[in-house]
Amino acid sequence: MDVTERLNEVLSRIRNAELYAGRAERSAALVAVSKTFDADAIRPVIAAGQRIFGENRVQEAQSKWPELKSETPGLELHLIGPLQSNKAADAVALFDVIETIDREKIARAVAEEMRKQQRILRLYVQVNTGLEPQKAGITPAETEAFVALCRDTIGIEIEGLMCIPPAEENPGPHFALLSKLAARCSLGRLSMGMSGDFETAIEFGATSVRVGSAIFGTR
Repeated sequence: MDVTERLNEVLSRIRNAELYAGRAERSAALVAVSKTFDADAIRPVIAAGQRIFGENRVQEAQSKWPELKSETPGLELHLIGPLQSNKAADAVALFDVIETIDREKIARAVAEEMRKQQRILRLYVQVNTGLEPQKAGITPAETEAFVALCRDTIGIEIEGLMCIPPAEENPGPHFALLSKLAARCSLGRLSMGMSGDFETAIEFGATSVRVGSAIFGTR
């Protein structure tokens, strides 16, 4: 299959998962994860109608997305990898959504850059549901207080929560936990699920799924 066929297969699987879960059609959006792929590899996916993309690294995204965005108005770019505070200005300038707010320093840096650049980004808090020391994200126990800090003290709106479950564990309990935390924080958006488990994530309420290899192939 070529990349367009793989994209259409993923979209079909998303629709089937929505139907199975008793959810409205298109209630789960696809974020096509294009990290490590160059602009020429991404253009056919854009040509096939995909408009939402995810990148892990600010510097890599800067090498291809300004040109792609200028070619096709209306693209939406998500930062789904860890953000360093010294990259906040570049991230706010290029991305439309940052899914990886996970500490006060980053929240304040993004808030300051949004004010400076007069850009309003949609923001998610990343939660480390598996408490993995090597993985970014705030702990589940700290999530409610951190979302409140962002809203009430720092003055930024948080749209939803994001997680990456441990690779070796059943993702279902992690998705269930994220959904429960979002409800406690009065948040309606959940970014969860990747190529291997996005159908399970949709069953647990994902409003966006991040799929890379099932569309673009192995890196």
